[in-house]
Order: sequence, then structure tokens, then C-alpha cells
Amino acid sequence: MEKNINLTLKVWRQKNAREKGRFETYKVANVSTGSSFLEMMDILNEQLVNEGQEPVAFDHDCREGICGMCSLYINGRPHGPDDDITTCQLHMRKFNDGETIYIEPWRSAGFPVIKDLIVDRTAFDKIIAAGGYVSINTGGVPDANALPIPKDDADEAMDAASCIGCGACVAACKNGSAMLFVSAKVSQLALLPQGRVEAARRAKNMVARMDELGFGNCTNTGACEVECPKGISIANIARLNREFLKAKIQD
Repeated sequence: MEKNINLTLKVWRQKNAREKGRFETYKVANVSTGSSFLEMMDILNEQLVNEGQEPVAFDHDCREGICGMCSLYINGRPHGPDDDITTCQLHMRKFNDGETIYIEPWRSAGFPVIKDLIVDRTAFDKIIAAGGYVSINTGGVPDANALPIPKDDADEAMDAASCIGCGACVAACKNGSAMLFVSAKVSQLALLPQGRVEAARRAKNMVARMDELGFGNCTNTGACEVECPKGISIANIARLNREFLKAKIQD
């Protein structure tokens, strides 16, 4: 049953990457537990605008758990206190009346703050540009039975391809590592014959670009898998390591 709750929000405010940030405290009242978290943020911003204050900048687009833009760190967890969801899929029924909620941007050297809760995630685009694609002519689309792919491989490739690039894995990692993201993008191609021709170049270039952009090292704590809204497995990291080592041996 839906009800209305009152909340205290501790929201990170920061003008840009060069300025120091700080938590600001806001009160919001009569928030329906049927609302999404981003709808609650809309209510806060409407309240701030009516009071003549600057609204909180936060990222969003589809609000359907697809785009990955709603990157908020809520009460110490990427995307908040629920499993296998993005922030836009988080509902206020997960919070209690009178609760204090801490809202922060992703914390990573690879994701500098643009403003308030928005970070620059173009580093992920740069990693993809380093090799997360098939650039050669693999011919036209063959008949389904002309290029047999084991079902287990096809399923794993599809699971890896479900990564939406939200950055929760980076935010969850104590080292700010992007290994889960990179391994998912490598795996979705490495598991299929169309991706094997460029496998060595892809693994080396994407890992090198990831390191260049300031992401940390993976120490296999598994926090990335736990907080990933799409349930991407850390088995992909093991596959990336194998692909990278094979590429280095071939040099």
C-alpha cells in the first residue's frame, strides 16, 4: 500500500571538477512511496526552483533501466538499496518515513564531476573506440544454420552484451576499476566467430586505453558484480585476462 513519507536529503553539490564540493541538506515532504527515486529528485528540484534556488543537476534519459545515465551513489551503494536495478527503477518504498538519504556522484578518477551529481562518463566511449567493435568485412548475414555457434557461447555473449555502461562497477570498486565493463565489451565479441579475427588487437588496445584514462586495477573483490544492475558476471574478467595474455604472447 502506497503512503507519503518525509525525508531529509544530503545532496552533493559541486560547480565543476575544479571546485570543491559539499553536502547540502534539504527536506522533502509528502513523497509517495509509489514514486521513483528520480521522480523524488524532480520534486526536490521543483521545490528549489520555487524557492529561488538552483536545482540539483543529475543525469537521466530513458527512465526505463536501459540507457545507464542515472548514475547516482545512494546511501553508500551505486543505484541505491536494491538489487539488479538502475536508479530510475528504484522506488521510494525502499525508504522509511523520516529517513536521511545521502546522494552522491560516482567517485572515480576516470569520471570527473561535471556538476553536482553528473559525471563525465565519456571515458567509456573512448575505451569502446579503442577496439570494442568489428571493423572488418565479415560478409553478409548467413543462414542461421550456416555458422553454428554453441548455445552456451551465444548465451554468454548475449549476457555480456546486456551491459549498459552505467559505471556502477567503477563506483562500487575500491580501486575505481573498469575491468567489468571492459571485459563485458570484449567478451560479447570474443565469444563469437565474427569477433575472433581482431581479438588480440581488441584486448590490448582496450586495456591500454582503460589504463590511460585513470581507472584502477582489479583486485577481484566482486563488488562490481554485486552492484551491476544487469548482473554481469566477473567470469568475464577472467576471459579478458586470458584474451590479453594470449595477445601479449602473440606479439
